[in-house]
Amino acid sequence: MVFASLPFLTIFLPLQLILYYAWGDKTYRNVLLSVFSLAFYAWGEPIWIVLLLFSSMVDYLNGLWIESKRGTGWEKLGLVSSIIINLSLLAAFKYNVFIYENVNFLFGSNFQAPKYSLPIGISFYTFQTISYSIDVYRGEVKAQRDPLKFLLFVSLFHQLVAGPIVRYSHVAHEINERKENAYDFSQGILRFCIGLFKKVFIANTAGELATSYLGPMDPSSGEKLIDFSALSVGEAWFGIIMFSVQIYFDFSGYSDMAIGLGRTVGFHYFENFNYPYIAKSATDFWRRWHMSLGTFFRDYVYIPMGGNKKGKLRGYFNLFIVWALTGLWHGSSWNFVLWGLYYGILIMIERLFLSRVIKAIPIFGHIYLLIAAIFGWALFYFVDMERLLHFLSIMIGISGNELWSFKLNLVLQNHLFWLILTFLLCLPLYPIFSKWFEKVLRERAPILYFLSVTGIQIVLLFLSITLLVGSTYNPFIYFRF
Repeated sequence: MVFASLPFLTIFLPLQLILYYAWGDKTYRNVLLSVFSLAFYAWGEPIWIVLLLFSSMVDYLNGLWIESKRGTGWEKLGLVSSIIINLSLLAAFKYNVFIYENVNFLFGSNFQAPKYSLPIGISFYTFQTISYSIDVYRGEVKAQRDPLKFLLFVSLFHQLVAGPIVRYSHVAHEINERKENAYDFSQGILRFCIGLFKKVFIANTAGELATSYLGPMDPSSGEKLIDFSALSVGEAWFGIIMFSVQIYFDFSGYSDMAIGLGRTVGFHYFENFNYPYIAKSATDFWRRWHMSLGTFFRDYVYIPMGGNKKGKLRGYFNLFIVWALTGLWHGSSWNFVLWGLYYGILIMIERLFLSRVIKAIPIFGHIYLLIAAIFGWALFYFVDMERLLHFLSIMIGISGNELWSFKLNLVLQNHLFWLILTFLLCLPLYPIFSKWFEKVLRERAPILYFLSVTGIQIVLLFLSITLLVGSTYNPFIYFRF
């Protein structure tokens, strides 16, 4: 089940909210959320729910072990157990085909990887439970002694399958003692509706346009590949720009929905996106894009490895390790590793000299980042290296393909107003408007403020549902990761 689906919007979510607020007992509400979260996961993954429960049980027990053995030296066993078991789950269920293919390539063997579907959300919930065990080991949080509360932390359906990656320290207090109120509920619904609109109106439209020029993202899907020999340079750029739009509004829209859903029941998750396409550098971009993943690798990999405190060379080595892992986290294919290292190289160049140029000429930083990000998304999109190289050759104009096409003019004309709206939504206009709206209208005319917010919610929800009913195209990119 996904948030942007009619069963979720018309049955699951209303029923969950009605039952949640039917009784104020905290234990009842926690149990209810756990039951709905497991049902949400089981809707799409009835088999792999066992894996989710196993991962939760392992790290619940590891946390208790670490705390009970603190100061004896044996607490490390719980930490090592958590890291090894969780990474083994990822290796077995997400990277098994990748491992088999590379072993066969290196040794000329013919091992066959076991065939099974990727458990949804495994990249997210394994990282959450690893971070919990590390934080307990560091003494930053107390181990959760109630298994039901720990299961709630791991399984909360708001962020279970696509993040943001929620750390236990961020929600521990709210699991035990959260306070729901009408303002949070209203703001949560508004945030959810905004995310839903971004997903179905912007991301889905951009996705259809991108696919029409780039072909399927997953070549094993059986969809027809695009013949790049007939693709103009302009169409190649337009197609990858549309994918840049799709992946941003797809993932940030889903994060908005997750944050909004959490707020309706008293959870305040951290932000996951901060208008990344206004960034001035690759470093700045990754402070704004998928922030929960970036801070995870910073706090649990880069800093423990020594960061840049052990000399420049060691710092760059640590940087490349982190970015190779960041790429690999996104998918079990070499193009993702290449994509991660690409950003590692850009950030290294910025540290060496480019940051000084960017500070001197700010507009250069914006232009450089946008071009770099667009080329980066090409690395991200194409799993097949031959198609990737062919596509890049078209983008830079050395393939012999024509520069422009008449059909592209028609597409641009037909989508002009949508393109303008998309461009505006990439800019941080909403926070400015929202602050004014809160400060002026809420304080001076609370009734008008309430009616305005309710009206916006209804309009966005109605438009989104209408688009969902009339469309069969509704993918979600990050379910693959």
